[in-house]
Amino acid sequence: MSESNADLIALVEAAVSSGTIQAETGRLATKWLTEPHFAEFVPAIRADIQAANWEQIEVCFWEEIPFGTGGRRGPMSEYGSATINERTIAESANGLAAYFKSSSGKSKGSAAVSHDSRNRSREFAELTARVFAANGLKVYLFEAIRSTPELSFAVRHLMCDVGVMISASHNPPADNGFKAYWSTGGQVVPPHDKGIVAAVYDSKKIPKANLDEAIAGGQIEIIGEDIDRAYLDALLRISLTDQRELKAIFSPLHGVGETSVFRLFQEAGFDGISIFEPHREPHGDFPNVPNHLPNPENTAVFQPIIEQDAKPNDVGLILASDPDADRIAVCVRCSKTGEYLPVSGNQAGALITDYIIQKRSAARPPIDGAQGNTFTSHLTSDHYIITTLVSTGLAGTIAKANGLKVVDNLLVGFKWIGLAMDEHGPEKFVFGFEESLGYLAGDFARDKDAAVGALYLAELAAELAQDGRTLLDRLDELYSEHGYFNERQRSDYAYGPTGKELITGLMAKLRHEPPAVLGGVTLSRVDDYQAHETRKLPGNSKTEDLPQPQGNLLIFHGEHEDCRIRFAARPSGTEPKIKFYLFAEPHGPAGDDVEGQKSRTNARVDEFEKGLADWVGPLLAAD
Repeated sequence: MSESNADLIALVEAAVSSGTIQAETGRLATKWLTEPHFAEFVPAIRADIQAANWEQIEVCFWEEIPFGTGGRRGPMSEYGSATINERTIAESANGLAAYFKSSSGKSKGSAAVSHDSRNRSREFAELTARVFAANGLKVYLFEAIRSTPELSFAVRHLMCDVGVMISASHNPPADNGFKAYWSTGGQVVPPHDKGIVAAVYDSKKIPKANLDEAIAGGQIEIIGEDIDRAYLDALLRISLTDQRELKAIFSPLHGVGETSVFRLFQEAGFDGISIFEPHREPHGDFPNVPNHLPNPENTAVFQPIIEQDAKPNDVGLILASDPDADRIAVCVRCSKTGEYLPVSGNQAGALITDYIIQKRSAARPPIDGAQGNTFTSHLTSDHYIITTLVSTGLAGTIAKANGLKVVDNLLVGFKWIGLAMDEHGPEKFVFGFEESLGYLAGDFARDKDAAVGALYLAELAAELAQDGRTLLDRLDELYSEHGYFNERQRSDYAYGPTGKELITGLMAKLRHEPPAVLGGVTLSRVDDYQAHETRKLPGNSKTEDLPQPQGNLLIFHGEHEDCRIRFAARPSGTEPKIKFYLFAEPHGPAGDDVEGQKSRTNARVDEFEKGLADWVGPLLAAD
């Protein structure tokens, strides 16, 4: 240790002693100041310490950035264990390569690498490729921005051992991330995830190939149009109608959606779908998106599109993909009021489920011995849909009513849907979705795809438009037949080490001292997927074992004369927040009383959500 670094460490220790920074922050900052493989970052750290910029030191070192439901994701900085930077990206790539080689017993392998339009994404993708190449992997590096689902497709199409997508999905502009994929084309799942994490944290000096030399030597191969063509052809093969008369607007929100969603629209013949020009340019600052937050779950992203394009041009349907184009949102003009209303991920999932089932149920069974597109073959009782524990029950109700199986005992994260596809057999897979705007069909990928969702929503909208109906009208028809399902979410944020403790404490309170009544609804039981048990309420006493899955998820159940109520709680794996999922499910079909059932159910959920907020608020209030 140099004398100057000893002085820096003394300043760090003093900051910890005075309470200026957390003890863990001090430990990790000292690690970076003392271990030789962090030496290149010391000058920048020194500058902030000497300037007493302890807020920055806290941001950069308060934790070792973890792998969550979507990989590694967080704010970017020049250095630090808690941020996305050159070191944390390189060690992620090195750990993934090292784990693959150790777990497979192979010294060679292959990897696909892609990136979105975020700031520094190309830099981090090339760095990942260089680390992989130095570890003996043949790397297929996309020439420019592509979607996350195309990366999943490429891993399978090129028969790669691993893959990486550089993206922070819908996070703010300051963030970026590292999504790790296995040979299936799905994001890594146990036991691989823990093995990779261990290898990441064990990384010391990280080898890096020279990019130009690796390309010249064939260790890194630049890929593009050939994979694009194969991917788009796979998407076109899952089309279920030739109806293409539709007027709509698509926004990529400054992301990569033009490379997949909009190109698919064009090649499929949707000539009436235009692109929203102010959001067209791929740009990491998302300049024309409200508040620079490119999350299509945030309905504010639709406002400039509605005001600047949809209303002036009499367009009734708007679609928007997130920056890496794995999620798609839709907004529809109500035929009754003229108001533009968002269709939630749950509602869209139910609509697509019904659409696929109706189209495929009408398809002729394939001729014996014929080789055709099995996706459009006749459905049987062996076919199934997949969804999660926190997604709407309407889709499952529709599937069961049509004689299909339903796999719905999955945790949050599309990686579990991809895994379930392989466990239950992709040849009988019909459709998979999660409530956060993620949809998948076909067997060519194992991650959610905005292009898949966009294709089916556009096809369904085009067919409905022939009768003067909209997606909202079709939803009401489904409610009439199956009952009105209401789903909504709330998220409570808590930043930094203190926030993490608050979220952990709230989950403990819910688990060990749960509420008995919320908003006039008496809670009768809780399913605890961490303790693997169901407990009766009040009293919180165990009544039975709860099988897999394993995760930090609680689901509470209650009853009311208007509807069944349940809510789920879990800490986010990628953001500093706790998420609540609220569900109201009908006792029976709505019939001719759709509006009445809606009104009663919505009022009940409003009251219940207020009760939940009143209970949670004081527990998350910082000192």
